[in-house]
Amino acid sequence: MKNLLPIIDSLKHYTKEGFKNDLFAGLVVGVMLIPQGMAYAMIAGLPPIYGLYTAIIPTILYALLGSSRHVSVGPVAMDSLILVAGASAFATVGSEEYIVVVAGLTLMVGAIQLSLGFFKLGFIANFLSKPVILGFTFAAAVIISIKQLRYLTGITPVEVDGLLEELLYYFTHASQIHFPTLWMAIGSLFFLVFGKKIVPKFPISLLIVVLGLVLSYLLQLEHFGVSLVGYLPSGLPTFHLPVLAELPLGKFIPLAITLALMGFVEIYSIGQHLQSKHKAEYEINSNKELIGLGFANVVGSLFRTFPATASFSRSAVNESSGAKTNLASVISSLIVILTLLFLMPIFQYLPHAVLGAIIFVAVLGLIDFKITKNLWHNDRYDFIMLLASFLGTLVLGIEWGIGFGILISLLVLVYKTSTPHMATLGRVGETSYFRNLDRFESAVDDKEVSILRFDARLFFANVGSLKAKIEQLVKQKPGMKKFILDAQSIIDIDSSGIEGLEDIMNLLNENDIQFHMVSIIGPVRDKLYRTGLSEKIGLNQIHDCIDDAIKGKQYQSKLAYQTNVKK
Repeated sequence: MKNLLPIIDSLKHYTKEGFKNDLFAGLVVGVMLIPQGMAYAMIAGLPPIYGLYTAIIPTILYALLGSSRHVSVGPVAMDSLILVAGASAFATVGSEEYIVVVAGLTLMVGAIQLSLGFFKLGFIANFLSKPVILGFTFAAAVIISIKQLRYLTGITPVEVDGLLEELLYYFTHASQIHFPTLWMAIGSLFFLVFGKKIVPKFPISLLIVVLGLVLSYLLQLEHFGVSLVGYLPSGLPTFHLPVLAELPLGKFIPLAITLALMGFVEIYSIGQHLQSKHKAEYEINSNKELIGLGFANVVGSLFRTFPATASFSRSAVNESSGAKTNLASVISSLIVILTLLFLMPIFQYLPHAVLGAIIFVAVLGLIDFKITKNLWHNDRYDFIMLLASFLGTLVLGIEWGIGFGILISLLVLVYKTSTPHMATLGRVGETSYFRNLDRFESAVDDKEVSILRFDARLFFANVGSLKAKIEQLVKQKPGMKKFILDAQSIIDIDSSGIEGLEDIMNLLNENDIQFHMVSIIGPVRDKLYRTGLSEKIGLNQIHDCIDDAIKGKQYQSKLAYQTNVKK
């Protein structure tokens, strides 16, 4: 049972002190969930109440089934933006039809995640490059923040084509700024930014919501033209069976896959980060994460929630507040339930400017210039992927941005694979050490011997690079009599690699150059033996180390060509 419900294992040795920690963390995260849920529902193009629905059912179900004890599942900004970017093509944002479309999409997202979990395909997260996700996240943060300008300024832009045009519209129509709305937004932004620095663990967003409600009610801000949230229904979400026959499910697939994978990457990466602080207490299981999140979204869709996943900000607060088990998440959902039952009439006075400010600060916090700077200095390929994903998302939009980023990452992967690292080696002084001639001044090249280390799997995509490098060495060193391929870093070889080695051997023979291989690992030796290539090369030209190859066959060891292949 504990494999099916991981929460049982976490409660096995539960203590009174542990409950106190969970209660406190649950209360803190619960009060964060209320304004965040409403704000992220607005991003998703839904009435604010649906953000609170998404903070209940998926949160509780994941708490029962998920393997992480610290992540806070519910509505998040990123997935909300992807959702509205894709779902708005099928229905008018905010309409009843749109709500039905979102529920159908959420069902598909959960079904995809469940399927991946049941078939133990959680490893696919490894194929989503972190720089691509970062670039997509940064661009999404910029897009979300620009979309909030209507709530912060009171300017309602006309339909414009593109993000730049929308931004220009605000500048060219600055005279239309609604100043009561602007001052409300500036005040909210001020408290959010500086309040978080003064009391980082305090849920400042809740304080802003309370202040906004009090000011709105006392000053009757709607009479001054300030836009308010308006009527919100009280009570818990009701069951609605999605009418799948009326939905274009085939057209949903690309968007559903994107949301499913993004949701999984978010919850898995956040879960791993927080688990690293509690390694002795529990482990994260990628397949259980998929099953827990998938089931949460499938059941949630029946109550018209939108796709849920882990929130980094809430999860970080949950962990830092002392949460010990997933019971903290259940408690946070109970806070939202109490709000839905008894406090909803109050929230009709909440200004949109307050929610817009909360979103604005939250999404800009997703942009990490330190990571970008580190990538620029340490890994230009990763920086290029981040930049391509960022620009691609800004230009093409959210729904195409991550696909473009993945395409770029695949192209970079293909390029890196086809151009592996190779090092020409030379002897260091009178020792038996051989080092890269380009890196070590003490390494000396031998005019009659060339030594090349190939640092990759040798297969169809990169064998051409090896052949080209050896052809270059043959031309550069007309006096070469012996070529040694250091194979210690060749972890595998395919049929194209075998054929390529034969071509290299023939090229060297035509130029009266001996071909030697050294430090071949067992699995590669087996393939050379199976294909007969080791005999073609000559067992007396396969060696344990470079020094043996230089000295000649009389120093050659049988260990160099040992194989487990049965005759």
